Amino acid sequence: MGHTVVITGAFSFTGRYATRILLERGYSVRTLTNHPPTRDRSRTDPFAGQVKVFPYNFDRPVELRHHLLGATTLINTYWVRFPRGKMTFETAVHNSCTLIAAAKDAGIRRIVHVSIANPSLDSRLRYYRGKAQVERAVAESGLDYTILRPAVIFGAEDILINNIAWLVRRFPVFAIPGDGQYGVRPGEAAL
Repeated sequence: MGHTVVITGAFSFTGRYATRILLERGYSVRTLTNHPPTRDRSRTDPFAGQVKVFPYNFDRPVELRHHLLGATTLINTYWVRFPRGKMTFETAVHNSCTLIAAAKDAGIRRIVHVSIANPSLDSRLRYYRGKAQVERAVAESGLDYTILRPAVIFGAEDILINNIAWLVRRFPVFAIPGDGQYGVRPGEAAL
């Protein structure tokens, strides 16, 4: 069996595909998540128990560190799409920094961080500014790292591209920003 990898959100859209690849390549996989599979099957386990599941525990960094012990790599897909209640972009930045510190303390050697295209510390948009702050924390962690900056991630369960396709099929007019000459093409990240 290969090295142990911890991935945040193995049951999420992006995390599920990365986890599938990791398992196929022989890695032992753990996940940190707020949405574990349930016994009542309202949330199923697509990996049939092959992935060890632990809660995020951002408010208990010692437990978070414990869940990371023995792993060599952390793949971080953690973020929030929209602020809701106490969960804000600022909270997500704080939680991400807690995760990065716990990873370093646990002996993680490499972080693969999934960010967004064009993050900026100067952005007036909190989403992009927060993503840039997390990238800076990853870069300053002292760990080996890779930061992925996808413009679009899409697949069968994708929300954005599938919603756009639905609109294109049903409405007579669809606006395309810019000159429409840019391409969106599938790719595969090397894990």
